[in-house]
Amino acid sequence: MKIIVYTTPTCAYCHALMDWLESKGYEFVEKDATKEKDITAVPVTVIGDERIVGFDRPAIKKALKKYE
Repeated sequence: MKIIVYTTPTCAYCHALMDWLESKGYEFVEKDATKEKDITAVPVTVIGDERIVGFDRPAIKKALKKYE
């Protein structure tokens, strides 16, 4: 399972999301959201074919469970 997290350097929710993923033992790739044309809000988490905007724990947990 590949997890990608699109972030910006000053986004507190982005860092909270990454800390949470790390605490759960998930590996992810962090990408700079400012280099992506179609990302207008952060964080954006991509898990498989799921794209979740914001630090939406229930949605992220559901997507993680689906791809485990």
